[in-house]
Amino acid sequence: MSEGPSSLICRIIGVLDDGPASLGPAALAHLREADLVVGGTRLLRLCADLLAPGTLTFDLRGRLARVPPLIGEALAAGRRVVVLATGDPLFHGIAGYLSSRLAPGLLEILPNLTTVQLACARLGLAWQDLSLVSVHGRDSGEWREGAGPEHGLYPLLQALAAPSTPGGGLAVLTSPANGPDRIARLLLQEGLAETLRLTVVARLRRPDEAILADLEPAQAAAMHFPEPNVLLLRRREHRRPPIQFGLPDRDFRQRQPDRGLITKREVRALALARLQLRADSLIWDIGAGSGALGLEAARLCPLGFVHAIEKNPADAAIARENRRRLGIHNYRLVEARAPTGLADWPDPDAVFIGGSGGELSALIRLALSRLREGGWLVMNFVTFENLHDAMTVLKESGARWDITQLQAARGQPILGMHRLVPENPVWLLAATPTPTTTDADIGIHTDAPERRHG
Repeated sequence: MSEGPSSLICRIIGVLDDGPASLGPAALAHLREADLVVGGTRLLRLCADLLAPGTLTFDLRGRLARVPPLIGEALAAGRRVVVLATGDPLFHGIAGYLSSRLAPGLLEILPNLTTVQLACARLGLAWQDLSLVSVHGRDSGEWREGAGPEHGLYPLLQALAAPSTPGGGLAVLTSPANGPDRIARLLLQEGLAETLRLTVVARLRRPDEAILADLEPAQAAAMHFPEPNVLLLRRREHRRPPIQFGLPDRDFRQRQPDRGLITKREVRALALARLQLRADSLIWDIGAGSGALGLEAARLCPLGFVHAIEKNPADAAIARENRRRLGIHNYRLVEARAPTGLADWPDPDAVFIGGSGGELSALIRLALSRLREGGWLVMNFVTFENLHDAMTVLKESGARWDITQLQAARGQPILGMHRLVPENPVWLLAATPTPTTTDADIGIHTDAPERRHG
């Protein structure tokens, strides 16, 4: 019995790589009766022989935003609509997108097996221990050092940085652009190649199905893989999650022979505590030096991001090396003199000023004007003059602030015994704008750049 216009709904049907052979009777019937079929190029081609003469098709590639109104208009006109999706449409698929944009009750979902399930079945791999990530979105080109959430491969790095589950790994839903070869090149660039091996399962349930197992990243980076495919990344051995807080100074490379251009561990620990960080905090690190504070902040904020700036080329190079050595990916360093470029950064939840390059007063005012609600500015000083200048600006700003002096001494052996060697005293200033603080109070002109959120 055919449906009347008032009862029409859109069916979202999961299809596997073998096309019609993967579909049950109900899905096949809906496709044969459809007036409009929506899908990507590959799925439309796979199912073309099932469609009745005169059936309209719409290739959604690059036109996803047009799909919800198109479906709404077709249903209102009494047309039967089918949307084709890969595997389970609710597993990194189009069903979640459409259900948030169409009226309730307009969708019926006919799921299939997921490609991850099938790939794990081929390998005899229990997949409850796998982490799952999709890079099937936009093509942002090859990975480049310092790229962030705007890049299509960034979710993969976030997933790799998360603590691994014993016996698990990472299943990656790829795309023609973001394929296993590009991902392997990312692993090489980010220093992750020594710890991971790749397995690619391609063209599942087709006569030309292929399994390319246990590949080295350097090997995979130069290969061409059949499509479509699923990538499994497995660690060579289980490693305990890295220490997240309180890294010793020796873990950071520092300028030689002038050792010391680093926020020492005792100061770093207090400064990080005063920044009031959250898992998703967006942080500015101004005057990054060797990068110690910003890099440790990035480890504490796996869902956040650190924007750092350093004017000295030698120190910037050291900070970049420290980022690679520590395997930190949610961190971007700009080599420039602050405040150059800060107007283009998103508004921060926290700001640390470790060096000001003679622009201290301007940087404090800028930070206070850009901090999100509840955000904190933290600064450390070793000279009276900079401390005085900072306190003067804070008093004028109307912000709420406090000061702490930190005096630490470290043990050192001497003649079979130990003595304490004092470090230089450090003043730590922490400030947060009060709810009534305005740009005029801080000294920012009313035609200053509009605040940016990211």
